[in-house]
Amino acid sequence: MPQVVELAEERGAPATGMRRRIAVLVPCYNEEAAVARVVEGFRAELPDAIVYVYDNNSTDRTAEVARAAGATVRREHRQGKGNVVRRMFADVEADIYVLVDGDATYDASSAHAMIARLVEGGLDMVVAARRGDEQAYRPGHRFGNRLLTGFVARVFSSPFADILSGYRVFSRRFVKSFPVLSSGFEIETELTIHALNLELPVDEIETPYVARPVGSVSKLSTWRDGLRILANIVRLYRAERPLPFFAAIGAALAAMSIVLAIPIFITYAELGIVPRLPTAVLSTGLMILASLAGACGLVLDTVTRGRREMKMLAYLAQKGEDAGACSGESLPRT
Repeated sequence: MPQVVELAEERGAPATGMRRRIAVLVPCYNEEAAVARVVEGFRAELPDAIVYVYDNNSTDRTAEVARAAGATVRREHRQGKGNVVRRMFADVEADIYVLVDGDATYDASSAHAMIARLVEGGLDMVVAARRGDEQAYRPGHRFGNRLLTGFVARVFSSPFADILSGYRVFSRRFVKSFPVLSSGFEIETELTIHALNLELPVDEIETPYVARPVGSVSKLSTWRDGLRILANIVRLYRAERPLPFFAAIGAALAAMSIVLAIPIFITYAELGIVPRLPTAVLSTGLMILASLAGACGLVLDTVTRGRREMKMLAYLAQKGEDAGACSGESLPRT
C-alpha cells in the first residue's frame, strides 16, 4: 500500500489537514536503459510515494533494474499498454495516481505542479502537455499528435493540446470508475475521451519533454500506431456519439439515392416510363438504408445515454476528495 504523504500546504495548496497517498505508475516494456532514471527521479521528487513498475513481458533486465532502483515491480502478461494500465488501476490503492512512461522522456519535477493543480482545483485528471526540441519530439509524431488532437477537439470539444501524452495525474475517483477497454497505445485517447464524455473536471500543464537516453528505443510505429489511434477515435465516436455518426451515414446514402433518382423522375415526367429499372431499384435501396441508419442512430443514442448515466453513477459512487477534508480527518497510515 502507498505511504501517506502530507500535501495540505505543499506548493500553496489550501490547508485541509488531509494526508493523501500517492502512487507513481510506470508501465514498461524493454526499458532497461531508462527505467532506473525514471524510478530514481520520482523517488527523489516524491519521496513518500511508492513507485510501481509493471513489466510487460520485457526481454531485457527492465524488472531487475527497476527493483534495484527502489521500485515495487509487478508483471502483466497480456501484451499492450492498455492491458497494463487496466491492471494498474485495478491493483493499486491510492488517493492520487501519477501515470508516466518508463522511457525517461518526462520531467519528474513537474509532478509537484500537476498534483497541486489536481488538489487545489478538485480535478480528476491533469495532463502534461509535452514541450521539447525536435530531437525529443520527432516531426512525424508531432504532426500525428496535432492531427489527432485537432480531430478530438472538433468532435468532442476538447480543450487539450496533447491528447497522446503519457504523463498524467488522476484522482482516485477517476481511476476506480474508469472502464479500460483499450489494449495498446490508444489508452491515452480513451482516457481523454472518457473524461470529456462525462464532462469531468480536468486541466493541462505544459511540461518539458526530452530525448530518450542512449540505448532506449521507442516502441511506437508512426503509421501503425497512428492508424490504430485514429481507428479508436472513430470507434469511440461511434459508441459515444451514435446519433450524429449514423445521421451522417444516412445523409450520405440519402444524397446518393436522390442523385440517382433525379434523372429517373425527369424521364418519367417527360415520357411516362422508367427505362432504368436497376437504377430505380438501387435508388430505392439506398433510401431504405438511409432510413435504417437514421433509426439505428436514434436507438443507439438512447442506449448510449443509459451507458453514460451508468458511468457517471460509478464515478459518483467513489468518495471525492472533500469528504475527508470537510471532517478534518486524516487517512490512516498504511
